[in-house]
Amino acid sequence: MFEKILIANRGEIAVRIMRTCKKMGIKTVAIYSEADTNSLHVREADEAIYIGPSPSIKSYLNIDNIMMAIASTGAQAVHPGYGFLSENAEFARRLEAAGVTLIGPSPTAIKLMGDKIESKKIAEAAGVNKVPGTLDVIKSEDEARKVVEQIGYPVMIKAAAGGGGKGMRVARNDKELVDGLKSSSNEAASSFKDGRVFIERFFENPRHIEIQVLADKHGNTLWLGERECSIQRRHQKVIEEAPSSFLDETTRRAMGEQAVSLAKAVGYYSAGTVEFIMDADKKFYFLEMNTRLQVEHRVTELVTGIDLVEQMIRIAYGEALSFTQKDVKLHGWAMEARMYAEDPKRGFLPSTGRITRYSEPQFLENVLIDTGIYEGGEVSMFYDPMVAKVCSSGETRDEAIATMKEALAAYIIEGISHNGSFLEAILSHPRFASGDISTNFIEQEYPGGFIGAELTSETTKIFLGVGLSVFLRDAERAAKVSDQLPGRERAIGARWVVNVDGEDFPVYVRHDQDEGYFITHNRKLIAVKTSWQLGRRLFQGTINGGKPVSVQLKPLEEGYLLTYGGSDIIVKVRTPRVAELAQFMPKPQDRSKKDSLKAPIAGLIVAMKVKEGQQVKAGQELVVIEAMKMENVIYADVDTIIKKVCVADKESVSVDQVLIQFAAA
Repeated sequence: MFEKILIANRGEIAVRIMRTCKKMGIKTVAIYSEADTNSLHVREADEAIYIGPSPSIKSYLNIDNIMMAIASTGAQAVHPGYGFLSENAEFARRLEAAGVTLIGPSPTAIKLMGDKIESKKIAEAAGVNKVPGTLDVIKSEDEARKVVEQIGYPVMIKAAAGGGGKGMRVARNDKELVDGLKSSSNEAASSFKDGRVFIERFFENPRHIEIQVLADKHGNTLWLGERECSIQRRHQKVIEEAPSSFLDETTRRAMGEQAVSLAKAVGYYSAGTVEFIMDADKKFYFLEMNTRLQVEHRVTELVTGIDLVEQMIRIAYGEALSFTQKDVKLHGWAMEARMYAEDPKRGFLPSTGRITRYSEPQFLENVLIDTGIYEGGEVSMFYDPMVAKVCSSGETRDEAIATMKEALAAYIIEGISHNGSFLEAILSHPRFASGDISTNFIEQEYPGGFIGAELTSETTKIFLGVGLSVFLRDAERAAKVSDQLPGRERAIGARWVVNVDGEDFPVYVRHDQDEGYFITHNRKLIAVKTSWQLGRRLFQGTINGGKPVSVQLKPLEEGYLLTYGGSDIIVKVRTPRVAELAQFMPKPQDRSKKDSLKAPIAGLIVAMKVKEGQQVKAGQELVVIEAMKMENVIYADVDTIIKKVCVADKESVSVDQVLIQFAAA
């Protein structure tokens, strides 16, 4: 077996690969950029080699520097993870020429399947169902219009060398077609150094189903079931599961057999994934083949018991698969939720910065977390926004969902914004629970963006009970302070008014040292039992004797910010008299002048769309900022005049840096 493997990647996937290498007794080498000097994957590796400045084009995409790192460490093999050079045929050829084994497929297979256009031609020849569209690169707007005339709107513009949702745009009219061609090409060139795009039919309400294949160098090719990856935002997967609740055994087998046929057609070996799009009638069409490990590979591992990274390593070393297709059985259900460094309440803008508090769920069974962050570490603007994968499993889909919700509720990440509450809201949605999902689920259910899950009577009880219990614990401590003036000792009253998200709830409370807090509101009882201690940011306990709940909390100047079930709610506890007077307090007003546009994120100015003296209308594009490998367009929210443009194209900007000044109204 290999003695030393270099991992040509970073973050959570590098750490995940290291786990299997250590289990197999293989030493690991990490590579890192300037921004990743103190990253977790660097700490976890046996060796670490610096490969260049922070931008990925100068480090993780720099083949020459990585080849030097391989030579200097004597690594015998390279695992590329996903993204970066994982589907780069030139990198595979360079490794082959240097006598270093790629833990992945052959350079030929990577080239053929990595090109989304060529792969569709091969799939068609192999008898795999194909999406209607062009099999040629779009070189001009006129060519694009001719394709649309043949297949009709809506269409999907896709990067020929793309993946991971990069370089993809939907167009429903000519203007969106022209704009989408430019954006897709720019994003693809930035992410893959290849700006070619093509066009195919866009299905309005499809499912995204993918088949995991595994093949060795001895002609054995298997499929390991499917993954449902329909919960997506901007074509990036958010929640995945295995198996799919939509598939029947006949369709599952047909998809698996087509995936195997495609893999055999290109002499594929290693782990790979064949992606399909499926309509409501269970008709499926080939999208692409990813010649690498998938982000969501964990859910397949959880339902099959097969370590895909280990199999990739063994196959690369030349071993034959030790099991056959008949040995592959699916057991139970698995879920994966992707934690992104982004702010759902600000249009999912990327979020960067230092992790000030980090705590993974404790004492939960059937939970697995892959991450590349730690308390004190930093999330950089230069790389993908995914910071962790939370995986759960259970005998049934409902069990896997319930476990995932518990894990997300107890997973604390502070210092950056993230999508944890959004993930909880999706998992709690009745439509998701029923399995009625599609790639448009998020767009349909959250058309105006995400501002938090709606409060129900049950979640309101939880927020009320937790907020009051935490407040009373603090009050009890204050009541025990020594040397209080005689007759002036602090007393804890029985009547309070709990304000939950702006609504007052008058309550009566009784505290039993052993049984907890008994809260009465409108003759209804809320019983709270907990071992929570002051200072902890995670409240865990039971409400009315039900299942244990985990609620994250942050103390505020007045009250607490509580996070649970997809909602972030401010809870304040007051005496009845203070609550009565609070309604007469003046409400704070926003007196800030909209005289400038400040950068909402740190990133690179891709294009400044306006110039000084220009009149702009509400909804007009002002500037495009690239952060975490995604382009973000900022629009004018009112009619105005551009007084001054403060930055230029290709300039890096920080959060709150002034980009544009507006003329006084």
